[in-house]
Amino acid sequence: MRVVVFALTLALVAGQHHSFAPEFAAGKTYVYKYEAWLLGGLPEEGLAKAGLKVTSKVLISAAAQNYYMLKLVEPELYEYSGVWPQDPVIPATKLTSALAAQLMTPIKFEYANGVVGKMFAPEGISTMVLNVYRGILNVLQLNIKKTQNVYELQEAGAQGVCKTLYAITEDEKAERILLTKTRDLNHCQEKIMKDMGLAYTQTCTKCQQDSKNLRGATAYKYTLKPVAGGILILEAAVNELIRFSPFTEMNGAAQMQTKQSLVFLEIQRAPVVPIEAQYLHRGSLKYEFSSELLQTPIQLIKINNVQAQIAEILNHLVAHNVERVHEDAPLKFLELIQVLRAARYEDLEMLWSQYRTKPAYRQWILDAIPAIGTSAALRFIKEKFLVDDMTVAETAQALIASIHMVTANTEVIKLVEALAVNSKIVESPVLREIVLLGYGTMISKYCFEMAVCPAELIKPIQDLLAEAVAKDETQDIILLLKVLGNAGHPSSLKPITKILPIHGTAAASLPMRVHADAIMALRNIAKKEPRMIQELALQVYMDKALHPELRMLACILLFETRPALALVTTLANIVKTEENLQVASFTYSHMKSLTRSTAAIHASVAAACNIAIKILNPKLNRLSLRFSKAIHMDVYNNPLMLGAAASTFYINDVATILPRSVVAKTSAYFAGAAADILEVGVRTEGLQEALLKNPALIDDADRITKMKRIIKALSEWRAHPSRQPLASVYVKFFGQEIAFANFDKAMIDQAIAFATGPSLQTLGKNAVRDLLSGASFHFTKPLLATEMRRILPTAAGLPMELSLYTAAVAAAAVQCKATTTPALPENFHLSHLLKTDIQLETEIRPSIAVNTFAVMGVNTAILQAALLSRAKLNSIVPAKIATRLDITEGHFKIEVLPVSVPEHVAAVHVETFAVARNIEDLSAAKITPLIPAKVFEPISREILTSKFASSAAASLSNSAEIIHQDVAAAEPAIVKPKAAQFEKKYCAKAAAIGLKGCFKIATENAAFIRDIALYKLAGRHSVVLSWKPIEGEVIERLEMEVQVGPKAAEKLIKQINLSEEEIAEGRPVLMKLKKILAPRLKNATSRSSSSSSSSTYRSSSWSSSSSSSRAAAPTSRLHSRSSSSRSSGSSASVSRSSRSSSASSLESLFSASSSSSRSSARFSKKVIYPHKFQKNHKKQVSTSAVLSRSRSSASSFEAIRRQNKFLGNQVAPTFAIIFRAVRADKKVFGYQLAFYLDKPNARVQIILAALAADNNWKFCADGALLSKHKVTARIGWGAECKQYDTMVTAEAGLVGPSPAARLRVAWNELPSAFKYYAKKVYDNIPAYMLAGWTQGKDENSAKQLSLTVVATSDRTLDLIWKTPTHTVYKLALHLPIALPLDEIKGLTPFDGLADNTHYLFAKAGAAECSFVSDTLTTFNSRRYKNEMPVSCYQVLAQDCTSELKFMVLLKKDHVEQNHINVKIADIDIDLYPKNTDVIVKVNGMEIPINNLPYQHPTAKIQIRPKGEGISVYAPTHGLHEVYFDMNSWRIKVVDWMRGQTCGLCGKADGEVRQEYVTPNGRLTKNAASFTHSWVLPAESCRDTTECRMKLESVQLEKQVDIHGQESKCYSVEPVLRCLPGCFPVKTTAVTVGFHCLPTGESARNHRWFNLSNIYNNSVDLRDTAEAHLACSCTAQCA
Repeated sequence: MRVVVFALTLALVAGQHHSFAPEFAAGKTYVYKYEAWLLGGLPEEGLAKAGLKVTSKVLISAAAQNYYMLKLVEPELYEYSGVWPQDPVIPATKLTSALAAQLMTPIKFEYANGVVGKMFAPEGISTMVLNVYRGILNVLQLNIKKTQNVYELQEAGAQGVCKTLYAITEDEKAERILLTKTRDLNHCQEKIMKDMGLAYTQTCTKCQQDSKNLRGATAYKYTLKPVAGGILILEAAVNELIRFSPFTEMNGAAQMQTKQSLVFLEIQRAPVVPIEAQYLHRGSLKYEFSSELLQTPIQLIKINNVQAQIAEILNHLVAHNVERVHEDAPLKFLELIQVLRAARYEDLEMLWSQYRTKPAYRQWILDAIPAIGTSAALRFIKEKFLVDDMTVAETAQALIASIHMVTANTEVIKLVEALAVNSKIVESPVLREIVLLGYGTMISKYCFEMAVCPAELIKPIQDLLAEAVAKDETQDIILLLKVLGNAGHPSSLKPITKILPIHGTAAASLPMRVHADAIMALRNIAKKEPRMIQELALQVYMDKALHPELRMLACILLFETRPALALVTTLANIVKTEENLQVASFTYSHMKSLTRSTAAIHASVAAACNIAIKILNPKLNRLSLRFSKAIHMDVYNNPLMLGAAASTFYINDVATILPRSVVAKTSAYFAGAAADILEVGVRTEGLQEALLKNPALIDDADRITKMKRIIKALSEWRAHPSRQPLASVYVKFFGQEIAFANFDKAMIDQAIAFATGPSLQTLGKNAVRDLLSGASFHFTKPLLATEMRRILPTAAGLPMELSLYTAAVAAAAVQCKATTTPALPENFHLSHLLKTDIQLETEIRPSIAVNTFAVMGVNTAILQAALLSRAKLNSIVPAKIATRLDITEGHFKIEVLPVSVPEHVAAVHVETFAVARNIEDLSAAKITPLIPAKVFEPISREILTSKFASSAAASLSNSAEIIHQDVAAAEPAIVKPKAAQFEKKYCAKAAAIGLKGCFKIATENAAFIRDIALYKLAGRHSVVLSWKPIEGEVIERLEMEVQVGPKAAEKLIKQINLSEEEIAEGRPVLMKLKKILAPRLKNATSRSSSSSSSSTYRSSSWSSSSSSSRAAAPTSRLHSRSSSSRSSGSSASVSRSSRSSSASSLESLFSASSSSSRSSARFSKKVIYPHKFQKNHKKQVSTSAVLSRSRSSASSFEAIRRQNKFLGNQVAPTFAIIFRAVRADKKVFGYQLAFYLDKPNARVQIILAALAADNNWKFCADGALLSKHKVTARIGWGAECKQYDTMVTAEAGLVGPSPAARLRVAWNELPSAFKYYAKKVYDNIPAYMLAGWTQGKDENSAKQLSLTVVATSDRTLDLIWKTPTHTVYKLALHLPIALPLDEIKGLTPFDGLADNTHYLFAKAGAAECSFVSDTLTTFNSRRYKNEMPVSCYQVLAQDCTSELKFMVLLKKDHVEQNHINVKIADIDIDLYPKNTDVIVKVNGMEIPINNLPYQHPTAKIQIRPKGEGISVYAPTHGLHEVYFDMNSWRIKVVDWMRGQTCGLCGKADGEVRQEYVTPNGRLTKNAASFTHSWVLPAESCRDTTECRMKLESVQLEKQVDIHGQESKCYSVEPVLRCLPGCFPVKTTAVTVGFHCLPTGESARNHRWFNLSNIYNNSVDLRDTAEAHLACSCTAQCA
């Protein structure tokens, strides 16, 4: 027994020392057979794939403890581009020979316990070859645990440190250990991957959760054999699959498959001997990037002589892109970029010195240099600018491009930093701005891929910002904030926060636009640190003391962080009690628009907003457009992961027409990522005021002194800050600000001075001289629009790349030659051009070529094997135009002359193929179409040709004729194709211009395998648009000629003769059929004859004055209602038997079958509008004696027409326009338009006629002004204008007491297309657009539409829309501007056109305050009772800025009559009643009513009678109108004064919740306290104003208990009291706020109790106090 125990113990000890790591014993060389396959493409067989194959023997032997040598023997490289799996691989013999020396050089590596450590290799081995070795060593990486059979760990490998699952089992019989290892490439602790061009994108986490665009996994299978000291790898098989799809995975994916095989062959005794060279440490097992970073996957170029190759490419680009862009120019441009990337800086210098004096070459070089993408590009631009080799414009363009194309690294950042402080750059404001903004962009790009970005990079900008703040340099502060915003570095949060007004008084003193830019600068930081930004943004948003604009910007910032539900709900709770309507409206609209978002990236925010919006009052959605709004719209296709979005932020602060700022942004979603494409922001702070107010106001010191003396009596009056006139604009691309500009008043004045100065005149003269001598120029612009790449290693050590490239080249050749008759003198003035006959001939040939490449596969500097999809767009549209202008003769002519047109005007070709090539044998490159040609079998092709009639008559009355031609009719019978193949050609002839256009579509795709998006894209596609002359119809030129004046009749080519006879409605057969069917159609047509509007225009029922038709209208409507059921049964048969008849009626436009459900869903209730439309025209016709004799005898428009059907018989045309094609056979084609004016009858007639001799098609519009309240027009077209007709009537009238306008359209015959498209439009109206509409009765005319607009006030409208089957209403539609209803009735107060225009514009946005029956309505439409003190002036409205442009005072005398005093400019205007008249005094002197209107001698101020009162007008001073009569008064201030007024009428800022603001800025709750605070108190009881009151703080008469202490309370709001020596005779109770002190303290001794700060204390309670309204004084005072 003891022997057995001892044996087991020995076995256990021996087992514990046995190693489970692969072992390569010393003195032995292990020989393996190695094979690696990389194959990319779609997963199905039978399609083309591209790949590489590597085979070799691998020798491994020990060199020292834990160090081993590895050598490849007989390596072979193969290429594959063919149809898998039929086509064979092709040996890359030349490439193998070129790499043999490197591949067969042994390397040394560290290996212990199955883990590969350091690698050593001679310097001569390239990184790419070393990565191949890493692919082999990656197979040897094994972390075997002795105690576990299944386990997970993060294991290092060639592709990074990734999640790896081990599973171990043992085959005891075979004495083998079977091990499988699976590596998940989507869960890596450290992923080796390089992204380029993706720094501006933002990953959509939600999208990647649902469906990843890139997935990868590697499966390893090992057969191991235990040996002494470890285990031996007998066989290893690796299978890796990486799949990529730009869409969701269900829509297909391309894949890159890597297979490796390592099979043990034998053990040799000869060791692997290292070469005689120094073995350097060359990294570890992790893949290292090398030359593939600069190698484009599109083409492979062997570079032997850089300078010569660059010169060759440049010569090709310059020579082949003159007249038009060569179709391969984008590819050639990419080739130039590729060669430039391989060039040294010295090569660039030599290139520049050779070509800088040649403009064509110079431009190509300057456009290509930024695309190099290395520091050499920036260095080149810098050096050339400093030595004045480049202009400022060229440098600016090159710097903007370079900053966005150059790969960011520390070297580049240091280079840009040095550039920013360069004295020459600093001297140019434009370049300084570009470089500094670019510095922030570079840091942003550099930090994109780094988990932690060094703060030292952004520290210099932060220091400059602190210095600028200390020096109060506003412009520098704004610029540096934008730089920090571009960088988006989290360490900038603290410096930016210090700028915000929430931190100390220093920041609060900065201009508000600085605060706004500081908040906007946090947006890029928000994407990286959302939690930190959310806290700050919410703090700013909640601070109600801040300006509303800053709070709204904080709201934008908050939603940029995509807040969670809790935060969105918090925001909604704040809005629920928000007093500022601008902030509430903005936040509500932002949430509301986000609820409609369908983009996956906004899914969580949309859901949160959907819940939060339920908390808020939906009335916020009904605020007018004067309130701030945020609008977000997007469209997103979830299966394709493709979408676009647009956001607009409309920010206002005082409800003006012109907003304070507007920000518009567009975004795109693609392949699980999002990017802000373009953003434009505009600020207009004070701009409207600067343009419209009187500039001389500021200099009037006397007025300001006088007004300040008056308002000194107000308690603690505080002036509002004046708006600084400023406009600014900024532009962002991909979230990075690239340019901004500020425009102040001085800059605008300079621009105006330049525009009107002699320098611009000189430029104009030089341009004219150039045109007269003949000018030609050529423009070419190449652009690398997109270069997005993702490079990641495969298991075999070769890099796999996903990339998207877009390159474009645009060109235009222009030639111009002008002549003048008579010739211009040598020293001519531009006004001389108005007296000459100018002829200008221009030829332009614009063209563009765009190439887009999408690549997936292996890409290195020496070999490529990839799936490549290429889309090519080529377009050229040449034109040759001759124009002639003779202003004195009223003649203008433009001719389109013949020009050589290429076969294809525009063509798009898309093709996907597999490509394999290597640098050593480029001629052997193999390109295989993705879908082999043999897959497709012949199918028939359709060519659809439509002949467009040369006349407009046929184009409107007849549908296009479609001719089907089976081109392949003679081919064998069609069998079902194996692939999706489609080809169609659509052709149309335009005989009028002699051209035939064809549109050809062809596609061959892989949808036959799987009918999904990716497979539909794969293959070949083409879209071609071509124009060519019609054979036998030669057009010499196209002409458009305009003649104005007496010579217009001479230009008419075809004589117009409108016959009085009516044309037959059909052929004789149809006429007979009509008689037979007439009884049956009687019921169906009863409704057509029931009303005046549905009768034919020939009858008197269309007469506007026909009383019989009006009287019959109610009866006919009842008849229509009763007969509708009878007529409905026959409507279908009628429509089939006579399409033209049924189509002419829109009765079925909204048919019952389609509209009943829609109506019930869209219109919630039915109403009947209470009033009918009353025509003003009737009254005028019956009472007016102004009409001419001819008109008064004509009872209607038809009567006027019958007197003279064609005006051309009596008057010459006012002007004529001729459109014609001049043909070689002298036939006339085209149209002529003649305009006739009959002034006595206020009638116009427009005749458009076809010029062809055999074409009697015409379009006739005949209209007359029947009165100033009614306009009627008849429009007919077709044969002699009689085939179709409509009658249009526009008239003004009344609906109830309100002015109204009505537009009616009635018809007899209409084309079927009208009905079809009208119904289409209606069916596609979104339901939300009909929200708020209500439905009325359905008793309308069958052939009539009408729209009635009722102005219920100058700011609200009612809309009534009637169709044959529906009447719908939109009630109380609020307008953002006021309608000039008074001015429609009478004249404006000013005589000059400019002054009247200014007045009407000011009125449109004016805010109104009024007083009627003791009720005052403020500018914000809030009403309250005003208990006025006797004989004391109150401030009604005044300019509350320091400019004090005007002041309006109000007082009530002892007989309860109102007096108005207006202080404006240098005058005082008093308005008051006396007996039954209104008295006007100017500066104390009475002006008799008979002497009005009064005009100020210098200022635009006018006083004139209006109605029963007097009005004062001064819109340029901010005061639009002050109206006063015996019973009421009214004040209107212009739009740009909103938010700058104060007084009893309020601030005119739209904030009804903050209406009662006292002079010291305190918001009161009580109207009485508010009105009393604006009383101008007397200084003593002997004051001449007879006011005997003052404002004072009063003590609460009762003691109260505050926080457990008895306290005395004093009002912190002023209360009206009689002066000393006077006593009250009339009082009222007012509710005011009180501040309380403990009873033991003396209020008079307390620190706060003095007049200067008594009203600044907090309110402890509110109670009533007695206020005096009238006082009587003792004899001593009196």
